[in-house]
Amino acid sequence: QIELHRKITVDELVSEMQAAGVLGAGKVGKAADLITDMFSNPEYTVFLSIAGAMVPAGLRKLVADLVLNGSVDVIVSTGANVVHDLVEAIGFRHYLGSFTADDERLRREGFGRIGDIIISQKAFQRLEKWLGVVLKAIPEKKREKIASYELLDEIGKRIEDPNSILAAATKRKVPVICPGIVDSIVGFQMWIFSQDLKLGLDPLLDTQKITELVFDSERKGAIILGGGWPKHYTLFANSFRNGVDCAVQITMDRPEPGGLSGASLEEAISWSKVKSEGRNVTVVSDATIVFPLIIAAVIDRI
Repeated sequence: QIELHRKITVDELVSEMQAAGVLGAGKVGKAADLITDMFSNPEYTVFLSIAGAMVPAGLRKLVADLVLNGSVDVIVSTGANVVHDLVEAIGFRHYLGSFTADDERLRREGFGRIGDIIISQKAFQRLEKWLGVVLKAIPEKKREKIASYELLDEIGKRIEDPNSILAAATKRKVPVICPGIVDSIVGFQMWIFSQDLKLGLDPLLDTQKITELVFDSERKGAIILGGGWPKHYTLFANSFRNGVDCAVQITMDRPEPGGLSGASLEEAISWSKVKSEGRNVTVVSDATIVFPLIIAAVIDRI
């Protein structure tokens, strides 16, 4: 049974959940154990897969800190999370709104809504102009054939915000792999830029990079926030070398429709994406709640 007391630490709370050992609490405890092992064992290359509204929801600095302290070695992200990192980096902010907001009014007033988060459309207009300047600053020869991780590294070099994920990744030489970046405001701005100036985004170079990382790793760990293509890209790349050794997935998606986002890590064993030794756990929960809780416990342990 879970026992609480005054001044209980997050690690103590998660340990109590693990001692209970069952249902969601037990899985949170197991996730903390697995991530502690990934972060503390230098043999691991840790892949962090990010989908969903993680940056708008407040996990931006947490992810940047994990990069800066050397806990994460590779990021595979949706284009949207890159976009929202960038709008914060150029001075805009996400604000508390409401799930029941008048969306027509928000549209008229120039705001977009993500759940109960709102952001000014001016942020994206400013971002488009800023990106145009940044893209021009990249040498034309390099722009002719460039991977998403190389492009995002070039962008990261030009960010002054210390809380930026891209800036942190550039500083620590952590690749941010995002071949799906074309499905974002950054991607459409790149397309506009390419109408007049040379820019050749080559996603096959991203595949080359991630497979090299897989084969160069002694052990491979995956932390999967949400699902989508970042989850599949991360796990499929690892299938070329028998799958990840350790994996934690936090998702609200369900397995019943058969989609990848809700697929269990046990299912991934059948595809050789995850090894069968049992060092994996799927936590069915909102990652914006559970991931900070788990990481707070892990920080106390390492």
